[in-house]
Amino acid sequence: MLQLDLVIHNSTGLHARPARVFVDLAKQYQSAIRIRYGEKQANAKSLISVLTLGVPSGERVQIDVSGDDEQTAAAAIEAAVRDGLGEGPTTNGHTPGAPAVTDQHPEAPAPPVHHGAPAAGAIMHGTPGAPGIAVGPVFPFERAHVEVRERFTGVEQENARLQSALDAARNQLTSLHAQVAQRADASEAEIFQVHQEILADPALMDTVRAAIADGRSAAEAWHDATTGHAAELAELSDALLAERAADIRDVGARVLRLLTGAVEAAPTLPDEPVIIIANDLTPSETVALDPQRVLGFCTAVGGPNAHTAILARALGLPAVVSAGPGVLQIAAGTQVILDGSAGTLTVGPDESVIARARAAQQQQRELRAAAAQSAGEPAITADGHRVEIVANIGSLKGAKDAVAGGAEGVGLFRTEFLFLERKTAPTEDEQFAVYRDVAQAFGSMPVIVRTLDIGGDKEVPYLDLPHEDNPFLGERGVRLCLTHPNLFRDQLRAIMRAASFGKLRIMFPMIADIGELRAARAIVEEIRAALGAPAVEIGIMVEVPSAALMADVLAHEADFFSIGTNDLTQYTLAMDRMHPTLAAKADGLHPAVLRLIKRTVDGAHAAGKWVGVCGELGSDAQAVPILIGLGVDELSVSVPAIPAVKAQVRTVTLAECQARAEYALACATAGQVREGKIDR
Repeated sequence: MLQLDLVIHNSTGLHARPARVFVDLAKQYQSAIRIRYGEKQANAKSLISVLTLGVPSGERVQIDVSGDDEQTAAAAIEAAVRDGLGEGPTTNGHTPGAPAVTDQHPEAPAPPVHHGAPAAGAIMHGTPGAPGIAVGPVFPFERAHVEVRERFTGVEQENARLQSALDAARNQLTSLHAQVAQRADASEAEIFQVHQEILADPALMDTVRAAIADGRSAAEAWHDATTGHAAELAELSDALLAERAADIRDVGARVLRLLTGAVEAAPTLPDEPVIIIANDLTPSETVALDPQRVLGFCTAVGGPNAHTAILARALGLPAVVSAGPGVLQIAAGTQVILDGSAGTLTVGPDESVIARARAAQQQQRELRAAAAQSAGEPAITADGHRVEIVANIGSLKGAKDAVAGGAEGVGLFRTEFLFLERKTAPTEDEQFAVYRDVAQAFGSMPVIVRTLDIGGDKEVPYLDLPHEDNPFLGERGVRLCLTHPNLFRDQLRAIMRAASFGKLRIMFPMIADIGELRAARAIVEEIRAALGAPAVEIGIMVEVPSAALMADVLAHEADFFSIGTNDLTQYTLAMDRMHPTLAAKADGLHPAVLRLIKRTVDGAHAAGKWVGVCGELGSDAQAVPILIGLGVDELSVSVPAIPAVKAQVRTVTLAECQARAEYALACATAGQVREGKIDR
């Protein structure tokens, strides 16, 4: 057995995401791994157990590793902890043993204790949860109580019922993840991946199955286990870790409803928009709030870093949290002013106070309107250089949002949503209808449709894809399409048919050499001739280093390039961007990646072709000037990022961008690029 004595360096300690990184890493090894903090110890492969330790930043833990691969496991764990478990080590002068405090959400003073209903004009203080002002009547949120009356029917039967409920819950969480990714952002959607981890937690499942073995029904066993673990977390002195109790309660309630057959009924809201008052809201309840009927919410408990508050910020819903039990005494229908930025709730304000609040609301609306108005204007640098700002989308709704958000077209239309989570392939007509509608939504603006980009890492029942030990180096992207020609032809025919309804372009993913481009392009030309359709521009994703290095050759047969910086970074640095310990190091501003981008741009421009960037780097504020300086012609970003990227482009000159790019190319590491220091 090997023993490690390590300090948790990342600034927030072992909260949800670093704990998940630690647990995911531990699960990769056969060895038994336990982590000890003070008098407590936990199974390192159990997210709940690790969270329950309540390890804050700067504290020392002991890790025992025992098994055949203990040497490898111990080395990986030590490296991961020293690197900050995906967040990077703290650099803010945090004192070991002290609670972590961030500038973004400073700790608010403890709310006063209220007895009885607050008086008219009272200002109740909580903690800012999500910015914004809301004025309206109170609506008390009451969660439906689920009664557990199921009787024990036998160990085998109860385990089967439990497994069925867990499977259904996973499907629900997968759908929620997709919904939040569309409404907010992928990082917020990860909250529901943490919920998936809770469903599979070994410590939780051991507790539940042991109770079933002792003669408890699945519903009883599950309820007792989840409420017990949630209570343990809620009692932790570290507020950030204690906030994770809401996640366990949320998952617990979801499975319990499935076990008991209870209906997940949303509260019936009044006709007029309201401000929700609740003891707390779960992430699932927060996502379900109708923005047309809910102006904002205030909770008695919770914290600014709880997943409920994170989701509220992502969804643009004003929120105050941890306002104390007094808020629950406010009568339904009472007029209040909720200020999510100040963390206050004003009860029964007089007309003059309401007038000031509405004036502040109006000012915020005007600022948003001005931003929306300027978002529709072109992005031109201070010295007159034009950069196209277009959108990454993955649905028809995304297309409509992009048009409204000021996009000048689509730089990446991900078509995978048409092919996944179904038992049969989409028909040509199904695809045509979607591509036509997206093309029409953008009118004369260009829409780049990326052909199917999946591989062995995705479950596609109708393709019967074989297992691959390393699917990211296997049959994926255009390679998979070329080996499934019927699937490929259906998609290309649908795109070509829809091209007459707008300005569609075709883009092939994962092109590694000119042979793949020629093979794919030949099929397009064959279909075009058969349909009698007009020619469309055909481009490629530059995601593989070989494509960047051969850009001068590929540019003679491709009409444009779009650099997928996420994958280009992953393949250049040999670091899986989803790896629990390497993701933070897989930085697209690494000089090696920037040199490949420069080579791609030079090869394209020499042949009179243009280059876009459609990876996350396109909306990175530090990267935008560098990319412009490298000669990138187009930035394709998420819809919410469009106004900010356009505004940033207008504040710089091309000469400044070129100087930054030249400097970045001379650096040795991504850190030097970001810090502005060359030290070789």
